[in-house]
Amino acid sequence: MTVYIDPPTWPGHGRMWSHLVSDVSFEELHAFAAAVGCPPKAFERDHYDVPEHRYADAVAAGAVEIGSKELVRRLTGAGLRRPKGRPA
Repeated sequence: MTVYIDPPTWPGHGRMWSHLVSDVSFEELHAFAAAVGCPPKAFERDHYDVPEHRYADAVAAGAVEIGSKELVRRLTGAGLRRPKGRPA
């Protein structure tokens, strides 16, 4: 199981956010997210939004830290990328 997280550099709603993804399956991603306490509403198309204060928790649970560009590359390579404006 490999789940990845990028640095919390994405602003929104008065805080910074990270993205949590899997390069294997959405089932793997949902299971990991539930285990670290991400609510289902934090899932957006192909990733979970993780607030900066929960970043260390995700890493401690096994999420691998990678840069944002590498995260998108792995997600795309796995065929799991669902960009805005395209059907799921």
